[in-house]
Amino acid sequence: MDEQTTAPDSALPGESPVFLLSFRQRDELAAAAAGGGWRVVAARRGEGVEQRFVASGANVAVVDARGALSDALLAARALGGVVEANGAAMLVLISQSDTIHVREFLDAGATHFLSSPMSTNAIQQAVRFALRYVERLERTLGTVGVMPDPLGWSFDPELRALQLTPALADLLDLPEAPGVRAALARIDPADRALGRAALRRLAGGTPSTAFAHDLAGVGRVVQHLQRDAATGRLHALVERLGQAPDASLVRDALTGAHDAASARRWVQQKLGEGAGVAAVLIALTRFETVNTAYGRAAGDSLLRAVSRRVADTARELFGRGTVVARMGGSEFLIARDGATPEQTAQAVTRFEEALDRPFVVENDIVPLGARVACVASVPGDSATSLLRRVSEALFDRHVPAESPAPSLDQLAADLRRALDRDQIGVLFQPQVAIATGAIVGAEALARWRHPELGEVGAETLFAAAGHAGLTVALSAHVQSRALAAAARWPVVLSKIRVSINVTAEEVARPGFADSLLGRIDSSGFPRARLTVEITEGSVMADLGDAARLLAELRTAGCRVAIDDFGTGYSSLAYLKALPLDYLKIDKRLSQDIAGSARDRVVVRGVIDMARSLGLAVVAEGVETEEQLELLAKEGCQYFQGFLCAGPLDSDALARLAGARTR
Repeated sequence: MDEQTTAPDSALPGESPVFLLSFRQRDELAAAAAGGGWRVVAARRGEGVEQRFVASGANVAVVDARGALSDALLAARALGGVVEANGAAMLVLISQSDTIHVREFLDAGATHFLSSPMSTNAIQQAVRFALRYVERLERTLGTVGVMPDPLGWSFDPELRALQLTPALADLLDLPEAPGVRAALARIDPADRALGRAALRRLAGGTPSTAFAHDLAGVGRVVQHLQRDAATGRLHALVERLGQAPDASLVRDALTGAHDAASARRWVQQKLGEGAGVAAVLIALTRFETVNTAYGRAAGDSLLRAVSRRVADTARELFGRGTVVARMGGSEFLIARDGATPEQTAQAVTRFEEALDRPFVVENDIVPLGARVACVASVPGDSATSLLRRVSEALFDRHVPAESPAPSLDQLAADLRRALDRDQIGVLFQPQVAIATGAIVGAEALARWRHPELGEVGAETLFAAAGHAGLTVALSAHVQSRALAAAARWPVVLSKIRVSINVTAEEVARPGFADSLLGRIDSSGFPRARLTVEITEGSVMADLGDAARLLAELRTAGCRVAIDDFGTGYSSLAYLKALPLDYLKIDKRLSQDIAGSARDRVVVRGVIDMARSLGLAVVAEGVETEEQLELLAKEGCQYFQGFLCAGPLDSDALARLAGARTR
């Protein structure tokens, strides 16, 4: 966006605020409005949007449909009646490519539109015209509806003077000019640090920011803060969250899960609404042993890995909207409102199975293990009583005896036998064309069916192979299994590409290309449907040799992809020198696109760079519709990840592909 401009002449700080809903660019849009002089209430979720708009006291709602067309249309429909009843205005920001949908927003109740590309100045002018529209309605028709007086305050740092709006003063039963201490006394001491952090952000140049906290006598609120650069005064709008879902959830800094206090608040809110809540409590059984043996850094890394696995399992079992929280130490809580009896009955087994699979800690395989309990709420439950009951249920469960973690030496010895006994199999993860939703490819992934540890994934498997000096043998085995399976695929999979991975050790061996092509031909699988994936770390130091080898494969009819791009140095030299067809974005980059504006810029740069070089882009690890929508907006053509499916056997892949072609 352009630099901020002067405040509009018809709207000054202290007058009616502007309500913003932006699913992708909330902070940037809020900064644009704040730069124009308006006080802002900004949201990035559509749930309860009509109540939040009314509570904000705003006369203009800005709905940002860029990159989130369907979500924005639902929000516009929810807002339409409120906007009309209160003589307000609804400004919709829409991408140029989506302007064919303007009629749908108009039918929903939108009064103004602005299409991209749009500058900060253009947004400010559009808001100004929307406000003038409201003023004309008031002059022509009188007050159509009654919007509530805003809850807010202002602070003059020179005079140390705090001024509350009349509505906030009435709500708190305080004078309109209370002392700072009297106002701070209404904020929980544990939440005051959040306010100080927000003030530091403003002092550092951020034009607007917000923080959520508990306000005595009111409940959960969000304070939307702005600083007047000219006077140094602080202005705030106080938004009562009411029924806004998940608004009080705070993230644990180590694992990214929600923290214990906010999870309890969420449970209490849902129970207060009359919803049934299922609570699953997990206690890791060997964590302290691992933490002591390997050190705190390894323990922290392990907790993050556990958190990701727990979150994945929770999403698979209960769906989106499930709360995963770290309750302290090595305990995790999963809470879900509206869980079915079947889901609740499966919970203990599903989480135990997920955590029975081993983790890798500093090249050792650690079977962590966990105790798991699940209870459902009963009438009259509070968060305290529900969590106490699930804790008691967990305590009553048998604590399994700890078994020593297998070392890589032991895994290496097991691997030699596994290759002889055909315990190493292959699964296929679908690759999907974003434009059509059709499955167009599948990546072959190794799986070890270990007789004692259960299913062992590719990362652990190849770590053991490297320790045993069996990397080349293992890779050849996996490639052969994948090619043989794909050669027998049914007609429904007859046009799907197969991707196989090659390792650095293979690429460095003499005759690599001839050996691989021979393996392909002996399987009966057509070269033209094969993609060879090579990671950044597998590219040899001599790019000339690497380019020659990959060119041989392409000349022979195969396609070549650089895998996990973004995990290493991501050298531009690779993309310039190597003959490639696809660039695969590492899953961390794919998931980062739903993060900050800076994250999106990085991902956008990678996609633009790849496409300018004529490469197709495949995003790995896509798990949410939000990630997919943003990747599509930036020009990514293909994706793979749990949003479509995890790794599947050939029969399951065929069923899925068939279902998507109907």
